[in-house]
Amino acid sequence: MGQGTEPRRGQAYDGELGAAVARAQQGDEAAFAVAYRFVQPGLLGYLRGLVGDDAEDVASDAWLEIARDLGRFRGDGAGFRGWTATIARHRALDHLRRQRVRPRSSALEQDVLELPGPQSTHDQALEALSTEHALELVRGLPRDQAEAVLLRVVVGLDGPAAARVLGKRPGAVRTAAHRGLKRLARQLGAESVTDDGPRTLGEST
Repeated sequence: MGQGTEPRRGQAYDGELGAAVARAQQGDEAAFAVAYRFVQPGLLGYLRGLVGDDAEDVASDAWLEIARDLGRFRGDGAGFRGWTATIARHRALDHLRRQRVRPRSSALEQDVLELPGPQSTHDQALEALSTEHALELVRGLPRDQAEAVLLRVVVGLDGPAAARVLGKRPGAVRTAAHRGLKRLARQLGAESVTDDGPRTLGEST
């Protein structure tokens, strides 16, 4: 399993990201811009899943903090993605507390459970996760599942790194991500069943 599996989005570039972060820590502004370009898309997707339309504002706050504390970061490219996700999560939770809004738990969850299970796979869910519509569906998942899916799939963290961000055990995060992806696959599959040779998402981390 380990050898042939494709890296999750982001992981392929961790070497370059780590090198850019190291240069940025020495004051290279262009290198900081490179690190930002690597990390921002996944971070923004994660924040959209947590705070919806306020994601850009929360991301801006997070990047101010990331830039300010960059000198204190120790680690490689994968570590940097985990560190930035932790900061973004804290900013998002602060934002939600200020708004007195809880991430929506939805009627969708029950709807998804009632749906007949078409031949859908995790891959269908993954491919669609870049769309606004899919992020809306993710926001409808129970909070632990939504965050696990966003961190694993959108930010591209492995199980242990996602667990560190959430302050949970890796097994619990893996289970939450698995359940969340299964629900998304059912929901997306019910909306558009595509049936060209389903593949399954490798659970190896």
